Amino acid sequence: MSRIGRMPIEVPAGVTVTIAEDNVVTVKGPLGTLTEKFNSRMMIKLEGNVLTVTRPTDEKEDRSVHGLSRALLNNMVVGVTKGFSKTLEIIGVGYKAAKVGKTVELYLGHSLKANGKPQDKFCITEPEGITLEVADKVVPITITVKGIDKQAVGQTAAVIRSKRPPEPYHGKGVKYADERVRRKAGKTGK
Repeated sequence: MSRIGRMPIEVPAGVTVTIAEDNVVTVKGPLGTLTEKFNSRMMIKLEGNVLTVTRPTDEKEDRSVHGLSRALLNNMVVGVTKGFSKTLEIIGVGYKAAKVGKTVELYLGHSLKANGKPQDKFCITEPEGITLEVADKVVPITITVKGIDKQAVGQTAAVIRSKRPPEPYHGKGVKYADERVRRKAGKTGK
């Protein structure tokens, strides 16, 4: 039996869980609403304030989906109660970030051309359900990605990081706050 899949999920007060046909689960909480369709073979039950996921057989496919389904359900419950966040740090001389309306402008040392025009900034618009906060008065500059959907928060943070991943020689670039960049030695003299 899956160690993660067999663990029950406690549904806190103020959160309602609705299980419809074809395993479409809707979780409503103080921060918002999330809806997800799960594998039709998994049996999702709500008894009181405890949510459980069971599998019909011990076949390989059922075993592989069992823990995944439980983890996704738990992320939905945690998301609508506490939410998720990821913090990114921008390290480098002249690297800046500024929030203008619902977009974040990143100046990361590029001088690339888009459509034939010189461009030195990346503009990232907040996806639906995600908020971006920029703290540019501190060093290093931090960008906090917040939302109720764990997958969307992680994807948005990964898109921001991909604009200038940290490089191993000077450590410049965009990195997660808890990420450790392995540094390499530079050129040695004669």
